[in-house]
Amino acid sequence: MRRITILLITLLGLSACAMPDPVWAPDEAVDRARVSSSGAPTLTLFSVINVKSGNGGHSGLLVSAPSERVLFDPAGSFQHPRLPERHDVLHGMTDAAVDFYIDYHSRESWRVVRQEISVPAAVAEQALALAKANGPVPNAFCTNSITAILSELPGFESIRSTMFPENLQADFAKLPGVSTREYHDNDPDNNGYILARGI
Repeated sequence: MRRITILLITLLGLSACAMPDPVWAPDEAVDRARVSSSGAPTLTLFSVINVKSGNGGHSGLLVSAPSERVLFDPAGSFQHPRLPERHDVLHGMTDAAVDFYIDYHSRESWRVVRQEISVPAAVAEQALALAKANGPVPNAFCTNSITAILSELPGFESIRSTMFPENLQADFAKLPGVSTREYHDNDPDNNGYILARGI
């Protein structure tokens, strides 16, 4: 019961899982922003973790498929006028946009864990299709929606359904070939003033 109470407090404290209204960008905005990665297809899990408690506050999934690179940011508050969104899928995810996403979440109370794994092109395209078809995610269901997508992909059968970002992070770490990086800065918790340049 204590763990559930801590989770609820954490989710309320971090606004990352608090965007209530679904968004649907127009076709021309999505087409104009569309980018694809020149590198190998990858899936990248972002976990936002409380520095003091180690509990998770948010999860996001970057899908770098041959056809397009998008961020599935379920129930997330992250946004930028040059990154059109459709039902929690943000288009136009250049390297600069990814850096901005990390900086947006990294602050004095929260660190960001980035876990990346190379996948076959077909798996990346499947993940892309599942993310686009998912629809808007209810508040606090960010991690659960990502586990639902991952569990349908070949090679990700070990990913268990969970509501806790730290549990998904632990499962993802066990996948063969995962590379991990962590980000933490001293930005104040009310870091809404951050400006994104170069996106």
